[in-house]
Amino acid sequence: MTSALKAEASTEGRLRFPPDFLWGAATAAYQIEGAATEDERTPSIWDTFSATPGKVRNGDTGHVAADHYHRCGEDIAIMSDLGLKAYRFSVGWPRVRPAGSGPVNPAGMGFYDRLVDGLLAAGIRPVLTLYHWDLPQELEDAGGWTNRDTAYRFAEYAGLVADRLGDRVGLWSTLNEPWCSAFLGYGSGEHAPGRTDPAAALTAAHHLLLAHGLGVQALRAASLRADAQVSLVINPTTVRPVSNAPGDVDAARRIDGLINRIFLDPVLRGHYPADVQADTAHLTGWNFVRNGDLATIATPIDLLGVNYYQPMLVGAGEPPGPVPVSSPEAVRPPSAWPGSEDVRFLQPPGPLTDMGWSVDASGLRELLGRIRRDYGDIPLVITENGAAYADEPDPAGEVHDPERVRYLHEHLTAAHEALRDGVDLRGYFAWSLLDNFEWAYGYSKRFGIVHVDYTTQRRTLKDSAYWYRDVITGGGVPVT
Repeated sequence: MTSALKAEASTEGRLRFPPDFLWGAATAAYQIEGAATEDERTPSIWDTFSATPGKVRNGDTGHVAADHYHRCGEDIAIMSDLGLKAYRFSVGWPRVRPAGSGPVNPAGMGFYDRLVDGLLAAGIRPVLTLYHWDLPQELEDAGGWTNRDTAYRFAEYAGLVADRLGDRVGLWSTLNEPWCSAFLGYGSGEHAPGRTDPAAALTAAHHLLLAHGLGVQALRAASLRADAQVSLVINPTTVRPVSNAPGDVDAARRIDGLINRIFLDPVLRGHYPADVQADTAHLTGWNFVRNGDLATIATPIDLLGVNYYQPMLVGAGEPPGPVPVSSPEAVRPPSAWPGSEDVRFLQPPGPLTDMGWSVDASGLRELLGRIRRDYGDIPLVITENGAAYADEPDPAGEVHDPERVRYLHEHLTAAHEALRDGVDLRGYFAWSLLDNFEWAYGYSKRFGIVHVDYTTQRRTLKDSAYWYRDVITGGGVPVT
C-alpha cells in the first residue's frame, strides 16, 4: 500500500477515503471454521477450555461454529458480493502443525491454499494472521506462553506458513491481541487456557512479544512476495480518568501502561515502560527478559494493526458498591490487571452494545492520534471494529440492525477525522464478517454483518452488510 492520501468531504455528500484505502472484514479460525477434529487437526487450548464445564456460556464450543471449513467458497462469494477489497483471517496452528512442532499437516495447509487461491480469484486481498489464540494444546501442556520455548515454536510455524503461502499473501500479522492471550488467558482465567496467576500473565506477555519478534524475522527470511508487509495487531484503547484528582489520573496511567504501552513501547521503542515494571515489581522481577530479547521484539514492522471497540473510564480505589453487571471491564477480576488491584473500572455514559460496551467513536480518533503523536508516523490499519447486537431475521427473513449501522457510521467518521488530522491510516476491517463463536460468550453474542443460523448454517446479509457495501462501492461514508 502507498502512503495514505488526504481524506476529504466530497460535494456528493460522502466523506471520501483515499483511492487505495483497504476496505475489508475480519474473522478468526476457531470462531468460524468448525471441523475441529477433521483432517488431522488436534485440540487447541480453546477446544479444551470450551469443553470444560462452566467456562463458556451455554456449554458452547467451536466444534462446528459457522462451518467455514466446508463453506469457504460460499463465504468468498458473499465477500465478493459485498465488494470487499481484503479479507483478514487467521491460520489455525493446530490445523497446520497439529503437535505445535514437527511436520506440516498437508490437509490442514491445503485448506488455506484453497482459501487464498479462492480469494485471489475473486479479486480479494488475503490478509493473514498467524496466531488468533488457538495455541495447540500440546504446547500448553508444556507450559504454553509461560514457556519461553513456545516463542521459538511459533517462529518455526510462521516460517512454514510463509514458505507455503508467501508467494500469494502480501499482508501478514504475527499475533492478534497479545493482551487478551496473556492477561485474560493467564491472569484472570476468563479465556483459554484459564490460568489465574498475575505473574504468569506478565511472563506470557513477554513471551508473546518475543514470539512476535522471532516471527517477524522468520517471515523476513521466508520467500515472501517483494511487496509483502509484516505487522502486529494489538488492542490498544483510550484510557480516561474519571476526574482530574491525582489518584484517578494515576489509575489511568497504570491501566494505560498495562494495555497500551506494555506492547507499544517494546515493539516501537525497544524497551518496556519503567513505570509498568515498577508497578508490577512485587509480582515478578521481570527475570524472564533476557539479553537480546528487546532487540528481537523491536524488529521493524511495516505497519501496526489496531483493534478498537470502546474507551475505558477508570478511577482510584475500590468501587463504593456493586459494580454494574453490564460492564465486563468493571467485573473483570483484578488479576487481569496485575499491579493495579485498587483501580476501579466505571461504565462511561451513553449507549451500550449487547456486550455492555460503551459506544464512543471519539475514543478511536483520540487513540489513532495518540499513537501518531507518541510513536511517529507508523502506518496504521484498523484491523477490527464492530459491535454485537441481538439481531435476528424478521418474518420476511431480513435482518435489520440499525444500531450496528449507526456504530459503523460513527466509527468510520472518526477514522476519516483521523485521516484529516494527518494519521497514516491505510485500511479498515469490520468485525466481523460472520456471526461466530464469541469466545467465553459462546454463540450468545452476534458481531457479524452477515447473520448465521447455527442450525442450518444459512447466511443472511444484514442491513449493515448492505450499508458497508455502499460505503465501499461509493468510496466513502455518507454524510448524514
